[in-house]
Amino acid sequence: MDPLSTISEELAEIDGQIGDIFRALSNGFQKLEKVKDSNRQTRQLEELTEKMRECKRLIKEFDREVKDLESRNDPGTNKMLNEKKQSMIKELNSYVALKKQYASNLENKRIDLFDGGTEGHGEENVLLASSMTNQQLVDSGNRMMDDTDQAIERSKKVVHDTLNVGTETAAALKAQTEQMSRVVNELDSIHFSIKKASQLVKELGRQVATDRCIMALLFLIVIGVVAIIIVKLVNPNNKDIRDIPGLAPPAMTRRLLWNAS
Repeated sequence: MDPLSTISEELAEIDGQIGDIFRALSNGFQKLEKVKDSNRQTRQLEELTEKMRECKRLIKEFDREVKDLESRNDPGTNKMLNEKKQSMIKELNSYVALKKQYASNLENKRIDLFDGGTEGHGEENVLLASSMTNQQLVDSGNRMMDDTDQAIERSKKVVHDTLNVGTETAAALKAQTEQMSRVVNELDSIHFSIKKASQLVKELGRQVATDRCIMALLFLIVIGVVAIIIVKLVNPNNKDIRDIPGLAPPAMTRRLLWNAS
């Protein structure tokens, strides 16, 4: 078990992260020794430098946490934590010095390559020019001009192709914009149609409700009329119910005729 975890979980976590960075730095510098390309070495040095910055930030966090816990820890624990911090700083400084050494070597290599290449080409050009006749110099100049013209023509072609691609892209974007506009217009039409349909459904619902009320009222009226007819037929002498037009009480007339005879 990590002794730092018994003091503070945060200290143990920071210590673990710093240890991971130190291992990555060690492996990175070992791989850097095997790399021969200057550009790759430069990129790898940049990555290692970024890791060292992160390590420096974590050491500062470790130091702040140690200071926060200093009042709660005993002197022996504080001494151990300070020694741990100093060990981290010492190891980081060793990697910083190693990085500076590699960077200095790369810079010296660039200077040597630049100076050596320039001197070699200069001497070669002087020797060639001195060994040529006037006609050869003119022919060489013409060839160089022809090469320059061809390079310009190639550049013009690249520019022309780029313009064509840009024009096609602009046309495609315009077509897509128009298509999006049509889609938006169709969506607006669909929204309007849905809104209109909702209003029609509401109106139809109100009409159906009105028709149902009317049908119920008519049904009640018919039921009432039928009930009155039935009551009048069953009890024709009931004076509380008025005579229904068209429905005469024949029974009374027949009784009168019978009695008269």
